[in-house]
Amino acid sequence: MKVIDILNSPKPTISLEVFPPKTDAVYASVEQAVEKIADLKPSYMSVTYGAGGGTSSHTVNIAKHIQCDKGVTAIAHLSCISSTHDLVHQQLTKLKEAGIENILALRGDIPEGFAMDHLDYHYASDLAKEISDFGGFCIGGACYPEGHPDSANSVEDIDNLKKKIDAGCQYLTTQMFFDNNIHYKFLYKAREKGIFCPIIPGIMPITNAKQVERAIKLSGTIMPPRFLSIVDRFGDDKEAMAQAGIAYATDQIIDLIANGINHIHVYSMNKPEVAQKILENLSNIVDNKNL
Repeated sequence: MKVIDILNSPKPTISLEVFPPKTDAVYASVEQAVEKIADLKPSYMSVTYGAGGGTSSHTVNIAKHIQCDKGVTAIAHLSCISSTHDLVHQQLTKLKEAGIENILALRGDIPEGFAMDHLDYHYASDLAKEISDFGGFCIGGACYPEGHPDSANSVEDIDNLKKKIDAGCQYLTTQMFFDNNIHYKFLYKAREKGIFCPIIPGIMPITNAKQVERAIKLSGTIMPPRFLSIVDRFGDDKEAMAQAGIAYATDQIIDLIANGINHIHVYSMNKPEVAQKILENLSNIVDNKNL
């Protein structure tokens, strides 16, 4: 099933992101975690792509397993910054042969010291156009409610998002944020620029204090005082912090749904217990049988 068809449903849905193993040695343990998450029957699951494509084969295999063996629609991430046209076409062929119909088109992180000249792809919009020309896939893109780190300002950032849509992206999924007002303001700016595709908020449950620093480094996100108070109070207590982090993420999701945003993407970090708790907290808000 193509994700855009799921997103056209008026019913609230929860989707979950997982990541493939970084090495063959941990493949079995990651696969086990992914299976437990798939057993929760989210609306769909996305599978990330390793830096430089290092885990690209694992991405295809995990996505195929989720979809073919567990019966959950899968999205495969595909990044392009260090790829050639030939490598991208090889990956698209593998995904098509595996029965994967959904791709999240990403530029990918730029490795330190990486030479940016003579690249086949510079932007995610270049990749989206390539996938669109290849045909047969539902294409998603990423967006940053607080602005892409490489954009000069929010105006330039929204203009670049419009290029992704024009290149073939049918929906967007946001980077994590911890203040829903940031997302609402971002939606207004996007709609004002003529971006009317589904924009799916990405929610990251912070279940240990160490994740805070990483979240800020990855996305430059603003941590609201209310959340920082939670970290200050419970950060040294592993179980309390996990419970508080899940409650905070649940509260974000409830607020989003209450304000008419029906489709939510949760960054599960391969933690079945976290994903399960969130779904349990939403059991009477989101009908899991209809996900």
